[in-house]
Amino acid sequence: MIWPFQRRKRKIARIVVEGAIDGGTRKHMLKALKDIEEQKFPALLLRINSPGGTVGDSQEIHAALKRLQDKIKIVVSFGNISASGGVYIAMAAPHVMANPGTITGSIGVILRGNNLEGLLDKVGVSFKVIKSGPYKDILAFDRPMTDPERDILQALIDSSYNQFVQAVATGRNLSEEVVRSFADGRVFTGEQALELGLVDRLGMEEDARRWAAELANLDPDKAETVTFAPSKPVVSRFLSSQISGFTALSTGLETLEFELSTAGQPLWLYQP
Repeated sequence: MIWPFQRRKRKIARIVVEGAIDGGTRKHMLKALKDIEEQKFPALLLRINSPGGTVGDSQEIHAALKRLQDKIKIVVSFGNISASGGVYIAMAAPHVMANPGTITGSIGVILRGNNLEGLLDKVGVSFKVIKSGPYKDILAFDRPMTDPERDILQALIDSSYNQFVQAVATGRNLSEEVVRSFADGRVFTGEQALELGLVDRLGMEEDARRWAAELANLDPDKAETVTFAPSKPVVSRFLSSQISGFTALSTGLETLEFELSTAGQPLWLYQP
């Protein structure tokens, strides 16, 4: 008789990071990683198809992956796009594979605000602000940014950027000087990423699965994968079950939700 935990030792856990990395991604990832550790899977295949996301969420996922890599084999597979925050979380894994045409990179941090002062003046709208300190309404959209505010925000971005560079340098065994030479926000293909040392190999997800199996001493031809998928809200399940005309609506709602939930936060986000 083969017990369930013995069967799991013959399988590869699989997680897919799809779309923008936010609080929902973090919640799903942390739970999935905990379950994978408790169920004693010998290997994890992490498929990333993401343009990036919020700083804190990316860091928590990165830290959880770092803790797990001492216990099981982890292979990251880059999909169509794995940029910015997608790169950051991948740096926690010792083995990274990309498609030759994967769009990756965009290593950096961006904080964006909008100045609508001119528009508000035209429609006759103004705001009266009562605040506890001079910087409480920093990035307010109804006035220009002041020089002191710009200095504060630039220092914040520089701090986050330095953390990103350190994570890449540590994860890829590169010097910070080398990382900074290409970590200027540019994007590159998987083939270019290989030349830079950002990934280890080129290949498709199936190649990454076989690599994970080999690292865990499993038969690549027989090792199955168990996907840990996030539960979908009822509305998402309804939309996904409708005719294709609703696809754009569903995607638009997800994008709008992400923009609203991350407004004013530093992002490790790829900007096309």
